[in-house]
Amino acid sequence: MTFRHPLLCGAALWWLVVAPMASAETLLEEAGQAQRAQAELQARIDAADDEMRERLEELRRLERETRRLDAENDLLAPRLARQAETLERREAALATLAETREALPALERGLVERLASWVNQDLPFLVDERRARVASLESGLADPEASAADRLDRILSAWRAELDYGREFDAWRGNLEEGGSRREVEFLRLGRVGYYYLTPDGRQGGVWQADEGRWAELDEEARREVRHGLRIARDQRAPELLRLPVSQPLQSADEPDRGERS
Repeated sequence: MTFRHPLLCGAALWWLVVAPMASAETLLEEAGQAQRAQAELQARIDAADDEMRERLEELRRLERETRRLDAENDLLAPRLARQAETLERREAALATLAETREALPALERGLVERLASWVNQDLPFLVDERRARVASLESGLADPEASAADRLDRILSAWRAELDYGREFDAWRGNLEEGGSRREVEFLRLGRVGYYYLTPDGRQGGVWQADEGRWAELDEEARREVRHGLRIARDQRAPELLRLPVSQPLQSADEPDRGERS
């Protein structure tokens, strides 16, 4: 019979029980660590995927923005070229601005003097009104408070008014002074081609002769045409061809051009 010490038997038994338990705990701990490592690795992979997607989206956005900017540049290029040309022209104008300012007073005075000469040599219609306009321009040239832009605008406006007279078909009642007498008549003006008058009773009428500077009498047929012209100008008759002598002398095609009035 073999004798076994009780303590030795107990130790062996304890080892048989504890050793498997320690191994199981170790395995569980290692498994937990492995799971945590796997989870951390997956988290890093997921984070890397999210970052990659964000970078790809940013890249696509930048590509779209680049295409948009290229399209805008293509549209803006011609406009920028035109603006550059405009800027160059303005710079060139500014370079001569000082010379222009020095020459402007002489130019303004020349325009006013030419306008005054034109009114004096033109058909004598609305003479008081037109001469008053010129006198106003002359006084404006000496006004120190008037700006150059204002003076030039008034001068050009007066010239436009004079030029418009050449395109107008006008009729009005006024006073005719001739031979020291004054009488009320009906005036008819066909631009700057014909200037006529007719007495209210229709028995007398005349046409202004610019080359002679006087009125010439009209015969009965011409006076009848003037009456028709007065009614046409006042919208009382349909427009029609008028057979009337002209006030300005006609220049033939063979005659040389005498130039503008100065």
